[in-house]
Amino acid sequence: MQTAFPNRRPTVRRAGAGGLAVALLSASTAAGAGVAVSNETVASGVTTDATELDVVRVVEGLEHAWAVDWLPDGRKIITERPGRLWLIDGDEATEIGNLPAIEAEATQRTAPEGGSQGGLLDVAVHPDYADNGWIYFTYSSPGDTDSVVGDADYGTGTALARARLSDDGTELEDRETLFAQTPRYDPGRHYGSRILFPGDGTVIFSIGDRGLRHPSQNVRDPGGAMIRLTEDGRVPDDNPFADAADPAGPLPEIYSFGHRNNQGMVRHPETGELWTTEHGPSGGDLLHRLEAGANYGWPQVAFGDEYSTGEAVGIGRQAPGVNEPIFYWEDSFAPSGLSVYRGGPVADWEGDLFAGSLVRGQLWRLRVDGDEVVEDEIILEGTPGRIRDVAMGPDGHLYVITDHGDSGLYRLDPAD
Repeated sequence: MQTAFPNRRPTVRRAGAGGLAVALLSASTAAGAGVAVSNETVASGVTTDATELDVVRVVEGLEHAWAVDWLPDGRKIITERPGRLWLIDGDEATEIGNLPAIEAEATQRTAPEGGSQGGLLDVAVHPDYADNGWIYFTYSSPGDTDSVVGDADYGTGTALARARLSDDGTELEDRETLFAQTPRYDPGRHYGSRILFPGDGTVIFSIGDRGLRHPSQNVRDPGGAMIRLTEDGRVPDDNPFADAADPAGPLPEIYSFGHRNNQGMVRHPETGELWTTEHGPSGGDLLHRLEAGANYGWPQVAFGDEYSTGEAVGIGRQAPGVNEPIFYWEDSFAPSGLSVYRGGPVADWEGDLFAGSLVRGQLWRLRVDGDEVVEDEIILEGTPGRIRDVAMGPDGHLYVITDHGDSGLYRLDPAD
C-alpha cells in the first residue's frame, strides 16, 4: 500500500581503461561487448490516464546500467555499474576509457542477481557543457587500509569526479576527483549517488548510510548525507554548516543529513524545489522535498521495518526537528531514478514527478500540490523490468534504464 503523508546493430568501438581500473574491472570487460542501438518496440498500447504508450528499447546489451544523460548535440552517455562508460552516437556505441579506479566487486549480502551495489554509478552533463565540456560522475572508490573504519582491512566510499570527453569520444581527459568519502566502509552497499545541478553554481550528490545506519546522524561523517560543493569541488560559503567555528563540528560540505539511501533526485524547473526519493528498510520508502541543513531522521525516524524481525525501525515516524516526507510507500518500492516531466507531448503530465521502482519494476507518476501528493498513477509495471534511472530526453520523451544483467535504455512514445 502507498500512502500520502499530511533495429540496426552498430559498430562497437572499445577504448582502454586507465590506471587501476583495469585490474579492478577486467572481469567485466567482455560483458559489454554486445551493447547495441536497437530501436525495437517491446510493448504497445500501454494504457495510462492521459494516453497510450509504446515502450521502445533504444539501447540493448548493457550490464546493470545505472544512469543516462545527454550531450547538447543529442549523443547519450550511459554508465554500467560494473565499470563501463558508453557514448551512444546515432547507431554507434563507443566505450569510453580512462576511468578512475573503481571497486565494483565489494561484498553485499542482498544485491539482486548477486554482486555489489557499488561500481560506476550516476552521470550528469554540466548544464553549460557547450562552454566548459564537463561531465560529472559518481562511483565507489577503493580506499587505503588506514581510511577504513572497523575491523575490515578494505573498504569503499562514494566519490564524485569530473572529466572532459576527448575529441574522438573514446577517452576521458582532464579527469579530477572532486570528493571521495572518508572514512571508507565495508559492506559495499548504500552508495546513494545521484547528482544534481541546482542552478546556483554548485553540485549536490547523495551518499547513503553505507548499510551501517549510524553515520546518518553523525554530522562528522558524510555517510547518509547530501553533499553540496562548488562545481570545482570547494565548500560553498552559503552551505548550512560552512560557518561552523569548531573544527570538530559538522562537516561543512554537508547540505542535509539523516538519510538512508537516496537514489532519485531532481530539481523542479518551475518551482526550483529539490525532490528526492529515498530507500527505507523493509517498506517505508520516501519522497522528500530537500531543504538546506535539514535532518531527515534516519535511523531514529523511519517508516519501515527490520528485515529480519518485522519490528518497526527507530522511535516512530515523527520527531522534533525532523523533516517529514511528502509521501511514502508502505510496502517496499525501492525507489531509483526521479524526473520532472517538462515540454513533452503529453500536456496532462507537465510538471509531474516520475519515480522509478527497482523491486516492483514500476514507473509512477506523482502530482504534487504544496505539501501533498494529490494524484498518483502507475504508468509501467513489469515491463521493461527493474527501473534504475528515469530521465527526460532532449526530444521531450521520457526514458528509463533497467538494472539487470542484460539491461537496456527504453523510450516511452505516446501512441497518438
